[in-house]
Amino acid sequence: MKTRLLTAAVALPILVASIVLPLWVPETVWIFVVIAVLALAAGMFEFYSLTKKLELKADASVAYIGATALVVAFVFDAPAKAPELLILTLALFVAAVLVTQAFRFQKDFSKMLAGIGVTLLGVFYIAFLGGFLIATRVGFEAVPDLSTKLLLFFLVVLFGSDAGAYFAGRAMGKHKLAPAISPGKTVEGLIGGLIAAAGFAALCTWLFFPELPYMFSIPLAVVMAAVGVLGDLAESAMKRGSNTKDAANILPGHGGLLDRLDSLLLNAPILYYFARFYF
Repeated sequence: MKTRLLTAAVALPILVASIVLPLWVPETVWIFVVIAVLALAAGMFEFYSLTKKLELKADASVAYIGATALVVAFVFDAPAKAPELLILTLALFVAAVLVTQAFRFQKDFSKMLAGIGVTLLGVFYIAFLGGFLIATRVGFEAVPDLSTKLLLFFLVVLFGSDAGAYFAGRAMGKHKLAPAISPGKTVEGLIGGLIAAAGFAALCTWLFFPELPYMFSIPLAVVMAAVGVLGDLAESAMKRGSNTKDAANILPGHGGLLDRLDSLLLNAPILYYFARFYF
């Protein structure tokens, strides 16, 4: 517990600083982008390490090339400014994986489908979904400070929900939520997380985000918290399938970066497209 809190005390200020610093020094907007790219790269490494334990034969080299192309597209906010470019990038990546793996597995085609599947999944799951956070950082420059407020709202709600679920589960948890996937998660923890998400969303609206009124911020936060739990469960199932407790040990007390990204990845496109339609 102490290690978990100490890691959070060091990592969170750095992350928050990368988000809010552009309010005073606009050129520093790229600090968050760099941190996001490094985190996604580490998450992909951890993901492919899990698949390696199961001998699924992912082609990480091709995956990183595809992920790099996607990141470049997101840096230029392709979802909004050039959606056809984003679709083309995805299509070319899928085609490249199919062709390269046909040659790679020509001595034994029995594992080709599994290799193709995990190669594609790692990129779509981490680089594609996570890329929407990069697009959120760079894609809302037309409205002053909007990207900063969106990302702050995103992190406060999801980390607050995670903390609420953790403490509610420890204090009152009796009914298992999904024991076959994650024995530590409880229904009481889920409820505590949803309530915490709503509370932190209201706090964000009051403190720094009046452009997002309570009638939208609270429902959005509850949806994000629920989706975050589903993302956490999905990643837990992957780890259980590879007989691994944590994806890595990069963050003491928290496991790997993928263990921290799991609830963020599924929510990144939700935040991005909500902002696109609302603002």
